[in-house]
Amino acid sequence: MTAPLRLGIAGLGTVGAGVVKIVRRQAGMLQTRAGRPVAITAVTARSRDKDRGVPLGDYGWEDDPVALASRDDVDILVELMGGADGPAKAATEAALDLGKTVVTANKAMLALHGQALAERAEAQNATIRFEAAVAGGIPVMKSLTEGLAGNQITRVMGVMNGTCNYILTRMGDAGLPYDEVFAEANALGYLEADPTLDVGGIDAAHKLTLLASVAFGTTPDFTGIEIEGIERVSIDDIRHAADMGFAIKLLGVAQPTARGLEQRMSPCLVPLASPLGQLDGATNMVVLEGDAVGQIVLRGAGAGEGPTASAVMGDVMDLARGLTVPTFGQPVSSLTQPKPAQAAAPAPYYLRMTLSDKPGAMAKVATALGEAGVSIDRMRQYQHEAPEAPVLFVTHKTTRAALDDALAAFPATGVVTGDPVALRIES
Repeated sequence: MTAPLRLGIAGLGTVGAGVVKIVRRQAGMLQTRAGRPVAITAVTARSRDKDRGVPLGDYGWEDDPVALASRDDVDILVELMGGADGPAKAATEAALDLGKTVVTANKAMLALHGQALAERAEAQNATIRFEAAVAGGIPVMKSLTEGLAGNQITRVMGVMNGTCNYILTRMGDAGLPYDEVFAEANALGYLEADPTLDVGGIDAAHKLTLLASVAFGTTPDFTGIEIEGIERVSIDDIRHAADMGFAIKLLGVAQPTARGLEQRMSPCLVPLASPLGQLDGATNMVVLEGDAVGQIVLRGAGAGEGPTASAVMGDVMDLARGLTVPTFGQPVSSLTQPKPAQAAAPAPYYLRMTLSDKPGAMAKVATALGEAGVSIDRMRQYQHEAPEAPVLFVTHKTTRAALDDALAAFPATGVVTGDPVALRIES
């Protein structure tokens, strides 16, 4: 019989326990599909005594993740501890230095250290697999590196943080303000220990970094992403957008342009009738566009025990079958250093502000917009009580730089109260 593929599981949280459950429950099926047994030989976690809902007595235990990675009876390190540095990075480096491939769900580590880790892997004829790091159970990395390998990818975009999509969907469906839904999501356990990773767009930007690297053959460039979170999106914005036929999503977009590689993660208006506009709850969606295939849409659960463990096991099964792919889809030496685009492509913008309710206020704002080169497509004023009036503008296509010039000029008008909200309208 062919020798089993022996796994060392580092991290026994939600995802790690989910992987153990799959290996135990589906041992026969995995062996049939892989042509060899897939077995767990050892594990590590912060505590031995915690009840994780799955038997662990059959496996060796290491208190130190580096020791786990170094065991002779571990062929593949499955790193599910998380964290850009610390034990996760140390264990990954130890495994790679021994020529062992690493399967991980750690987007932060790869977004910040992916190039160095990929070089380390290839130096020892190993690789890093990270399907579970991007969009949970959606096989987007496999789609890019295998199914779409004959395409020049022209754009990747999508909703990649289920928590933010849940918050925005819940606000719209229930008519609840941001702060209330944020507290609800936190109580349900949807938010990271540091909530800004979710609502600040950082978690999703880590994922976009990895998507862009594989899609465009570039070194991971997290610092090149323009990031804006959803904290300033109000229930009024969601209602106004719906009135115009749009939904608001935290949208990641990466595309090569003549100005360089454009990468941005920000709340945008998308058409309600589009697949992205219809995406509800904690679901993720990734849209891939290629020169031969056109546009394909991948939709599924973006987090949770089952979906993420499923993605981990997809990578494990490929390795059990002998299928290996370079970490970022091509030899690390062939990855190019991206030139960040200095500005995003022009687009229409949604602009909400509150004006002093006095004669000439609207004209002063229109003048400020016009002097910055921003043209108004439509305007709407909502019912209000003096002394302030909520006003909504939709611009024609413009650059963000021109819009920022207009926003900077608004205080001098003496009629704009508070901070305006500007959201890109994405086609």
